[in-house]
Amino acid sequence: MDKAKAVLLDLVRRAACELPGDVLGALERAAEEEGEPARGTLRTIVENCRVARGRGVPLCQDTGTPTFFWRVPPGTPQGPLTRAAAEAVREATRRGWLRENTVDALTGATVGGNVAPGLPVHHFAEADVPAPEVTLLLKGGGSENMGCQYSLPDARLGAGRDLAGVRACVLDAVQAIQGQGCAPGILGVCVGADRAEGFAVAKEQLLRPLGDASPVPALAALERRLLEEANGLGIGPMGLGGRTTLLGVKLAARTRLPASFFVTVAYGCWACRRHTAVLEGVS
Repeated sequence: MDKAKAVLLDLVRRAACELPGDVLGALERAAEEEGEPARGTLRTIVENCRVARGRGVPLCQDTGTPTFFWRVPPGTPQGPLTRAAAEAVREATRRGWLRENTVDALTGATVGGNVAPGLPVHHFAEADVPAPEVTLLLKGGGSENMGCQYSLPDARLGAGRDLAGVRACVLDAVQAIQGQGCAPGILGVCVGADRAEGFAVAKEQLLRPLGDASPVPALAALERRLLEEANGLGIGPMGLGGRTTLLGVKLAARTRLPASFFVTVAYGCWACRRHTAVLEGVS
């Protein structure tokens, strides 16, 4: 799996050091539209991204949790791919593209190489693809801390089990975050599912390009409305005020149990570090 390791190592490097073009472009456009102090904050972020790419160094000191989202041909063994990813993460840590960012929850000791049981994180899905495709998401702790989950109906919000209730939950989450987690952010939202799947699906929405829209018309309309309303709250970059509180809102829906109606919000900071690679010739 030397070839797979090489591809994955370069994927880790790109994810850590190069902000995706759609996210960087959104930040640049926002910097031109905002007034001070939001403009200065955004311009500093953009310059930081340019320096990181030019020098080949991480664009944020928190290099996040390496989370690999795989689309593989049916019947593809997962073991060789996860082992190659672990080797790539360990090598990327040695080279300084990832910091020693993994801590034993019981002892507080650093786990070397960012490789441990359950880490890196992997999500596999079989798909009609000729070769394994993988998107790596590096999501830092500040943004991860802002994730939340609601159970509808919610009497505090006056939110029922419908899209109006979903809207109330999402706007409440944005108000509660108040620029924490390094705004401007991106929201991934899952409507339905169980508690665990809701968080996984919500986080997966952060992989979507900023310019896309849900294929479900009602969700696409709510994405647009929520982005406009969230940016009308005046929270702004880093909570300093302005019109750019969010860069995007991405919604997905899953089936649910009759007794449960969860709305799960995954918050991604401006450093939405995601890149994709294809492992051609690897099976």
